[in-house]
Amino acid sequence: MKRREFISLLGGAAAAWPLAARAQQAERVRRIGVLMTTAADDPESLARVGAFLQGLQELGWTDGRNVRLEYRWGSGDAERIRKYAAELVALAPDVILVSGTSGLVPLHRETRTLSIVFVNASDPVGGGFVASLARPGGNATGFASIEYGMSGKWLELLKQISPGVSRAAVVRDPSIPSGSGQLGAIQAVGPFLGVEVSPIDARDAGEIERGVTDLARSANGGLIVPASTPAIFHRKLIIALAARHRLPAIYPYRFFVADGGLVSYGADSVDSFRRAAGYVDRILKGEKPADLPVQAPTKYELVINLKTAKALGLEIPATVLARADEVIE
Repeated sequence: MKRREFISLLGGAAAAWPLAARAQQAERVRRIGVLMTTAADDPESLARVGAFLQGLQELGWTDGRNVRLEYRWGSGDAERIRKYAAELVALAPDVILVSGTSGLVPLHRETRTLSIVFVNASDPVGGGFVASLARPGGNATGFASIEYGMSGKWLELLKQISPGVSRAAVVRDPSIPSGSGQLGAIQAVGPFLGVEVSPIDARDAGEIERGVTDLARSANGGLIVPASTPAIFHRKLIIALAARHRLPAIYPYRFFVADGGLVSYGADSVDSFRRAAGYVDRILKGEKPADLPVQAPTKYELVINLKTAKALGLEIPATVLARADEVIE
């Protein structure tokens, strides 16, 4: 081979190499673990995952092309959620998306190295998952749903829509930090509003039914249902019990009210999944969870079901209706 031909060939190979390397890099399939604590056939679950997938697609990630998603569905079962958290960690994906505090707790115990993006977690600082909202400092970051201090507003709202309430039960998950934290915040407000506050543990359907039935044995009771995996999984039971015993109830998300609940006050539970795709994208491109600030809700929405109010014999005050973001009739 002549020297000129060799130099030309070498130059062509050198020029082609970066193109080939970039193509190989572009074709690399990344893996995302997805730990959902609810059931796969729950319409709310499908809406959340759909928003996340849409967000990924808008950023250039398509399941089956350049990214592969590994789903695990907890179906409201704490033992199953723990098992699936361990399974996903064993797969060592590039990043894990987890829904809710009840999924974050076992996942955070399983790994302090794999990148985690959490969605709708309650008070991640108080729960010990991050050092601070501005500087998470560890392997987890994401989108918070509510701070403990916000929980007292649910009791204020309950008292506004049903002034006669003198006893309120908080349907909580006792196995996660936010279960106790939110209960404590609501109990702190109780004396100022003349309301005695007690917990109803929500580990299973039987426990919930017994707790609500006991509450209903005396007059002037009301329910507060903070966000938790058991509350979401058993929401139709809770809503039905509130209707049967004619108990006014406050819920954390709109979909509770769409299913027949009275009033909800909380953040948009689906939009945070779409926003989470942005953090997953940044982590896949090399950024660290420790450097990505935890995002708090930018807006809380008040949703009222007037049909349910009528069935309970309640007249929602005009001042509350005026603040509503949505009224379902």
